[in-house]
Amino acid sequence: MPPFTRDRFTWLAYLMLGYYAYLQAASGPLMPFLRAELGLSYGLGGLHFSAFAAGMITTGLTADRLTGRLGRRWTFWGGAAGMAAGAILLTLGRHAAVTIGGTAIMGLFGALLLITIQASLSDRHGERRAVAFTESNVVASICAALAPLCVGGLQQAGIGWRGGLWLMVALAAGLAAVLYREPLPAPGVVTPGRRRALGRLPAAYWAYWVVIVLCVAAEWCLAFWGADFLATVAGLPQGVAATAVGLFYLAMIAGRVIGSRLAWVMPTGRLLLAALGVAAVGFPLFWLARSPALNAAGLFVAGLGVANLYPLALSAATGAAAGQANTASARISLAAGLAILTAPLVLGGVADRVGIQNAYGLVIGLLAGAVAMVVWANRIAARLAAARAAGEDGGRPAVGP
Repeated sequence: MPPFTRDRFTWLAYLMLGYYAYLQAASGPLMPFLRAELGLSYGLGGLHFSAFAAGMITTGLTADRLTGRLGRRWTFWGGAAGMAAGAILLTLGRHAAVTIGGTAIMGLFGALLLITIQASLSDRHGERRAVAFTESNVVASICAALAPLCVGGLQQAGIGWRGGLWLMVALAAGLAAVLYREPLPAPGVVTPGRRRALGRLPAAYWAYWVVIVLCVAAEWCLAFWGADFLATVAGLPQGVAATAVGLFYLAMIAGRVIGSRLAWVMPTGRLLLAALGVAAVGFPLFWLARSPALNAAGLFVAGLGVANLYPLALSAATGAAAGQANTASARISLAAGLAILTAPLVLGGVADRVGIQNAYGLVIGLLAGAVAMVVWANRIAARLAAARAAGEDGGRPAVGP
């Protein structure tokens, strides 16, 4: 396997992924301030998150064709600029229609940036893409954790919550001024035999695509409703419960640091199963314990496992779709957007009927389904790799939607 080298583009991609993660995460902590200023209901506040996810879904359906026409440089920097424009519109809006539109623009263009980063890192690092994805997601987790600190801290300092978004936009603009001309990796070279099969992604890719839907859904169920669970079921005061959810994000950072090291020595498919195993150990403790300390400990352990599910499944999926990184990354954005849009809403709807503790049983189903899909995906990916190595893949039709 080739050595892993962090060149200038790799560091640029890591930092811009942090920019994306920060602005995405900032939507949560700023919402109480925005709701108070504009007099928004919880429903209207929730539409901001739905609009972001809808933007991701839209881009996931179209980004590969857009990248093919305009090139990666445009989608990389255009996506970053568009996300900044959406964030600025959100801060300037004085009506719900404007602020919801701002978050939709953030999701639309932010996903374009995200897709380009993922595809470019995959093409730049090839078989070492798992290391690049896990390391880049360490940066993303750190930046996401900084978002509530900056938004809340600047509000407390009298500057206002808007300063938390303006600060990141200004930092990204400075980065663009320095590194705008940095070359982006070209799409991977496809052999003539492989080219005949392109246009339809292989079955192994779609199996990992389903894994991404299940894993992102589980992650967002824990992140979105974790504080409510700790307050309602574990009995923590609401302020303490909200703070305790910070353990989940701390575990995400720690888990991704550990995962980035293990990705050097373990196959991606096996490491993905190990991460699911850790999540499956922590979640029942969080879900079923009758002590707030044990609930919080379970949330932390679950976060250690959940941390690496998306980057590892992303690596496995793009590896299965060799030569089609743009299309593969675009459809993965669609998967993540669908999961983010639906999973917290479904769990919340079930909780209204049977209580949040019973509703959280859905997460067990998501994790169990992910384990089964990873086992199956690993098997068909191994057959696909063997066929490619033997030179047989180019003559076979791809399977998948």
